[in-house]
Amino acid sequence: MQGATIVVAPLVILSVLFGAISIAVYLSDEVALISPASLLIACITVYAATIFGLGRVGISNINRLEKLGQTDSLCQLPNRRALHIDIANDAKVGDEVALALIDLDSFKLVNDHHGHALGDQLIRECSIILQDLCEPEARCYRLGGDEFAITMIGPVAGTILEGICRTFLERLARPISIGDHRFTIGASVGLSRSTVDHSISSSELLRRSDVAMYASKRGGRMRCTWFSDDFDRNREALRDLDNELRYALANGEFVVHYQPLVDADTRKITAVEALLRWNRPDGQAIGPNVFIPVAEQSGLINAIGLWVLRKACTDALQWDGITLSVNISAAQLRNPEFPVQMGHILEETGFPAERLDLEITETCLVLDPVVAERSLDVIRGFGVNVSLDDFGTGYASIGFLRQFRFEKLKLDRSLVVQAGEDDGSRAMMLSSISMARALGMGVTAEGVETQAQADLARTAGCDQIQGWLYYKAMPSSEIGDLLNKADEKIVLVNRGGTIEGSAA
Repeated sequence: MQGATIVVAPLVILSVLFGAISIAVYLSDEVALISPASLLIACITVYAATIFGLGRVGISNINRLEKLGQTDSLCQLPNRRALHIDIANDAKVGDEVALALIDLDSFKLVNDHHGHALGDQLIRECSIILQDLCEPEARCYRLGGDEFAITMIGPVAGTILEGICRTFLERLARPISIGDHRFTIGASVGLSRSTVDHSISSSELLRRSDVAMYASKRGGRMRCTWFSDDFDRNREALRDLDNELRYALANGEFVVHYQPLVDADTRKITAVEALLRWNRPDGQAIGPNVFIPVAEQSGLINAIGLWVLRKACTDALQWDGITLSVNISAAQLRNPEFPVQMGHILEETGFPAERLDLEITETCLVLDPVVAERSLDVIRGFGVNVSLDDFGTGYASIGFLRQFRFEKLKLDRSLVVQAGEDDGSRAMMLSSISMARALGMGVTAEGVETQAQADLARTAGCDQIQGWLYYKAMPSSEIGDLLNKADEKIVLVNRGGTIEGSAA
């Protein structure tokens, strides 16, 4: 519409102007020496030539504007608008149309660490790689940010397109050099297709590929995932669950239970870990492994996490000498407001900062180590301790442990269980404990369920043991009773009495 205006407006103005001049000349007495017919023919000739010239220039400008409107300025690839136009123009009834949506993994870190100029160069390098892989079978597009798309039309388009995407992932496994820098990034790919039996629009294709791409990210990244109708059903279920979580937080459906940790040698309770529970009105039990990821994705985890921290600090204030451990999610650690909010909670509740131990997982560090280190420095500034939870599940290295200076290492249950089954796992457990000792960290074995596992953890040098062998998670009222009974036993022993059985 805008392009047509650029051409039509000058033509209308010119037509009015020439019409006025022609009428004036025709009616003028001063041009009697020239016949009116000759003047009219001359005017029409000039007018026609001008119209032709303006038309060509206008059409050329329209074509140029159309091309600019369909081209990404950074990579000179077709953009999102071009993708929809190409599919509409090129796909015929009955054609198979396949679309891949590619999102670069860890690209934000490049921008954060090296600046947007290097980030833009990296985007251009990725676009060149994609163009080389796509020609001549497929077309690639840049949708914006670090998102690209590839389309292919024709027989077995989906099979060929998936092969192109897998080749691209293999190429990204090798570093990309830009000047003196070498970047290793990944990508997550979502694929969808329109077939003769199930024809869908380009917008729906793009939406489905986007859903499948996020499934690739959740599945571990660096992978291709085809869209499935189950994804939409799951998304609806997750949306409903998110709404229920918001209602649960507002209406007090969450409760905090506490699992004691015991000294490896004395079996005395030295700490408790706060564990969130959801008491739904219908009685259905939903574990934290189900609703915590939903809360993280929606951002509700920040509100839930602060509620848990405030509740746990309030409950544990009465348990003198007992350390309180609270789990912090990756989303909370990435929130720059969290350390300040934690400080406010400590001030409001009066809970001693040195008795608070925040547990984070290895994933928190891998996703954004710069932000994590900044937040942990502020947290330690309040006097709060920080522990690395679930150690042994895959990511953390000696470099991470030295960089973040944890006060305690918690060995994952899988490492403790496997250590009792084979020599390799046992050696891994022993080396982990030795490494922690060298770095000045305490060590806790979690998930201990048998006496053999407890004996192994104690012999290996763990300071604390946590697990069902000693205590399960329980309400705060039971923790108070348990600690009172333990104090009574200690008094009885000091008076010369005897206690049979374990301290549990």
